[in-house]
Amino acid sequence: MAYIVSIIFGALVGSFLNVCILRLPKEESIVWPGSHCPHCKHPIKFYDNIPLVSYILLKGRCRHCHSPISFQYPLVEGITALASLILFIKFGPSLSYLFYFLFVAALIVITVIDLYHQIIPDVISLPGIGVGLVASLMIPQITLSNSITGILFGSGSLFLVSAYYEWLRKKEGMGLGDAKLLAMIGAFLGWKAVILTIFFSSLIGSITGIIMMLLKGKDFKYAIPFGPFLSVGAVVALFYQNEIIAWYLQYKG
Repeated sequence: MAYIVSIIFGALVGSFLNVCILRLPKEESIVWPGSHCPHCKHPIKFYDNIPLVSYILLKGRCRHCHSPISFQYPLVEGITALASLILFIKFGPSLSYLFYFLFVAALIVITVIDLYHQIIPDVISLPGIGVGLVASLMIPQITLSNSITGILFGSGSLFLVSAYYEWLRKKEGMGLGDAKLLAMIGAFLGWKAVILTIFFSSLIGSITGIIMMLLKGKDFKYAIPFGPFLSVGAVVALFYQNEIIAWYLQYKG
């Protein structure tokens, strides 16, 4: 029953995340007005706003104007529900579950917005740094000193890379939004996780970038958002940081 509750809770939060994804880039309120169809602007009744279920019952279309509803909505709700379940299994009913669910929810919003608009909203990453610091005072997975070191190392590393690239190529290659996101990751997970996040995000991003360039016939100047890869790397570090570090130390003898 607790697992079912965690899934329902995650799906409900996922529905709210869709509102954030739609409105934050437009700098609109995420509270008012209420949920409405983006096409006909008709308010959505509560029975048409049930996560996952309503999309299936409505066959992916607005009840009033019959315009198609983006598959993003059930996808985000499903991913958030799954994330809630996995985190609940790992941490149980605890503050750690709540803080890390909030962390993953922020990564989901950042990922989708960055894919659509190639921006990482400061309204998520900057408060996220503060929440990560608060979490370090309340959960056993990270200490305050580790959180602070993670913030400094996370923001500083990408800032230096961005500054060097801009000096070398005379143009911006990586926005400061990525550095702020990595600072948030460091606040929640610590400096060791920042190293793992950079490694995995660079590896996955490089492979994905090469594939995209081959498919689209682009050169190495082809720009792809880096925020989604940082988010994936952070999730890997969240769940497997200790195992990866233990394996590495054993491998090094």
